[in-house]
Amino acid sequence: MAERTSGPSRWPAPANRAVVALQRCGLVIGTMRLLSVLGRRSGRLRTTPVSPLSLNGSRYIVAGLERADWVKNARAAGWGVLARGREEKRVRLVELPVGERGAVLREFPGRVPGGIPFFRRLYGLSGEPEEVEALVPRVSRGGGHMR
Repeated sequence: MAERTSGPSRWPAPANRAVVALQRCGLVIGTMRLLSVLGRRSGRLRTTPVSPLSLNGSRYIVAGLERADWVKNARAAGWGVLARGREEKRVRLVELPVGERGAVLREFPGRVPGGIPFFRRLYGLSGEPEEVEALVPRVSRGGGHMR
């Protein structure tokens, strides 16, 4: 797996803003949902696109960038609002123990194939389940279980 070392990428922020705008206009894209979480400093809802995956009766969100603000906000708030189109549902956000993260990441390519270009672009991987699973120490600290 090739590792990107040039520092944080700048493309996710504008791409996320575009996806949020399209979703709010009613254009639902693939498996994407909008996750709104209270900002830990502002106290205002902050929204980011996510692609939850279902596994064994639970839904999971994988954090591709552990230092992303939405991850920090989700940890602090412990809940969020998950929306798709006009449907909204309040969800509890629970961070997964490290030992459980690999199994979720391994399933990500097969269950959320639209999310693989994100990992490919950030980390230079092909998207094979083993490669995605190997990202556990780097990306999924913010990954969590939703209820």
